[in-house]
Amino acid sequence: MFKNLKYFNFILTPFLFLFCISLNISDAARIKDIAAIKGIRTNQLVGYGLIIGLDGTGDKSGTDFTTQGLANMMERMGISVDKNSLKVKNIAAVMVTANIPPFARIGNKLDIIASSVGDAKSLSGGTLLLTPLKGVDGKVYALAQGAVAIGGAGAGDAGGSKQKNHLQVARIANGATVEREIPMQLNGKKSLTLSLLNPDFTTAVRVADTINTSVGKKVATTVDSSALQLNIPEEMQASQVAQFIADIESLEVIPDTKAKVVVNEKTGTVIIGDNVTISTVAVAHGNLTVTIKKDMDVSQPEALSGGQTVANPQTDVNMEEEKVRMMTLEGGTTIGELVRGLNSIGATPRDMITILQSIKAAGALQADLEII
Repeated sequence: MFKNLKYFNFILTPFLFLFCISLNISDAARIKDIAAIKGIRTNQLVGYGLIIGLDGTGDKSGTDFTTQGLANMMERMGISVDKNSLKVKNIAAVMVTANIPPFARIGNKLDIIASSVGDAKSLSGGTLLLTPLKGVDGKVYALAQGAVAIGGAGAGDAGGSKQKNHLQVARIANGATVEREIPMQLNGKKSLTLSLLNPDFTTAVRVADTINTSVGKKVATTVDSSALQLNIPEEMQASQVAQFIADIESLEVIPDTKAKVVVNEKTGTVIIGDNVTISTVAVAHGNLTVTIKKDMDVSQPEALSGGQTVANPQTDVNMEEEKVRMMTLEGGTTIGELVRGLNSIGATPRDMITILQSIKAAGALQADLEII
């Protein structure tokens, strides 16, 4: 799973545990997992639709776009209605979204998601009416329709209500049918562009070398840190481009990554990647606790003396400093040694965040420190 890390730090914030695990797995990754062919991608579709048949949980009568949409639909069916006379408690307006994969053919099915855009309480039990799904170019690529499923339930009355999961977003498996194909022709191409998901010059060179070694000729050329040009062999250009891509994407490469430390101050989580090193530095971390206690000393006069009761405040100030050990990190210290050293001085995850920030400020942390 974590192929780019030799060590992976798990931090369980509630218990303040910090430990390091060495992963005995191959660092190599398939090219198909770290790169993609330019132009071969998923495209987004969107459409406006109506869900009918709701049990009084639809949009309220004041939702104009719902009543207008229903009136327009009735007009197209040859029924003339006044939108102001429509009651829409059993109808909800939704935006329907879907992803159309590359090379999708007419008749292929797509999963869709319908999200309420009005004030409907629930889409449970409804049916989505025929909805055209358009691409960014305004053309219709799929048609959606069907009974929705929300995976939740809710009930309530004037005295209260109870709800499980989210009720305003529904999903329809295979709810859309592809009606228009996105043109893409592989056979006949002389070259392709391979884009790395995480741009890196070292990784790009390794990918090019691996491809050229496998093919037996120089077909891959590094363009920059994120792109490689693949020149398809002449004997494969006519009808075997897909086979060429399949042969390339199954090759394994060891990707290179920048040394990085990611810190989430909200949760106290620290993730340290491979290749993180520490220059020579000494670390001491402790807390100074100041306790101020205030008591009231009451002076009570003797009986019949005519004196008054007086309250004298007594303040006690106590200062206690936590005893800590100094930890020295030699130059070239690895992540494993860093984690063991921080554990030795009893550092908690939040302590570790402060320590890493201080080491970075001192110029001794040879890695990018990213705070999210």
